[in-house]
Amino acid sequence: MKIQQAVKQANRPFEFQFGKDQQLKKPLVLVFGNRFALENEAMFEEVRTLFPEGHLVFGSTSGEIVGESVLEGTVTVTAIAFEKSHFLVKSKNVKDITDDYTLGKSLFDEFPKEGLKHVFLVSEGSTVNGSALINGFQSDALNKTSLSGGLCGDDDRFERTLASYNEKPKEGEVVAIGFYGESLEISSANYGGWTPFGPERIITKSKNNVLYELDGQPALDLYKRYLGDKAKELPTSALLFPLSVRVNESDNPIVRTILTIDEEMNTMTLAGDVPEGSRVQLMMSTVDDIAEAANIAAQYAMNDRKTAPELAILVSCVGRKLVMDQRTEEEVEEVISVIGDKAAVTGFYSYGEMAPFAGEESCKLHNQTMTLTLFSE
Repeated sequence: MKIQQAVKQANRPFEFQFGKDQQLKKPLVLVFGNRFALENEAMFEEVRTLFPEGHLVFGSTSGEIVGESVLEGTVTVTAIAFEKSHFLVKSKNVKDITDDYTLGKSLFDEFPKEGLKHVFLVSEGSTVNGSALINGFQSDALNKTSLSGGLCGDDDRFERTLASYNEKPKEGEVVAIGFYGESLEISSANYGGWTPFGPERIITKSKNNVLYELDGQPALDLYKRYLGDKAKELPTSALLFPLSVRVNESDNPIVRTILTIDEEMNTMTLAGDVPEGSRVQLMMSTVDDIAEAANIAAQYAMNDRKTAPELAILVSCVGRKLVMDQRTEEEVEEVISVIGDKAAVTGFYSYGEMAPFAGEESCKLHNQTMTLTLFSE
């Protein structure tokens, strides 16, 4: 595996971090960057000039990860040339498919299944129901292909997100990268580090990822009551107080972040499904808890690996970044302390993370977690 990485600061050309002199043949090029930077008309051509034969996958972020650094307002490029294996990229737009479940299923159906080891998703993050998207990918009970990825971000603005494959970044795109080859070893994991508090409530009315009522009361009114003065800062302040959702007593609780609120309908739209009958609690965290959780996520991803990772794609939640503030890089450093400093590290801060729980095969949508996917040949 050959890897190059470069970073573009505002009003400056791309600067290579390492691997500049390597010759990469038709590489996979992951381009993670600030939404405004990706909207620049010249950005696509600038990256295309760097990698004329590259397969360019763009995704907007709430912060960029490269090496040990967490950046803002930049564009990062990681180009990967596989020596013994190969990849295939497919994309679709949410406006062309009736629902997110069907979109996920139809996207997965486009991949030849022989030799397919893993799919990594770079998805639109503003309107998509990530749970439904994942369920569509995993709708075939015989499908054992592992899945991970993230929902694109837009800092804490929640205005719109961008993604694309081999074209200028645009709204509504879901990009899937399929990895093939017996020589590939790919592992993924996640962990949050958030603690539930306050009374447990029952979801009495919801539809997919839209929450209407808790304990028979309007959910938004109840949530605002808990937030107090911070309710004026919604939806951004919701990142600091996500919801723990437990569908069944035997299931691991899933954390859900509020993406948008509807004052007129008195509802909250979350990044993934919130089924009726589920039990929910507010959650909170500290900087130390979040950093420790990143370390645990890395340990889970390293469990039972036979080879050292050469590439690590980190997807962490924008809510974690808001809590950690100037100490955000600590969670990236915790990951590197576990996986080793030989792997090239890239990634982004997101509106939702995709990975299985430890010890499980099926992928889930998460919020407020550190998720990592490790690759080696």
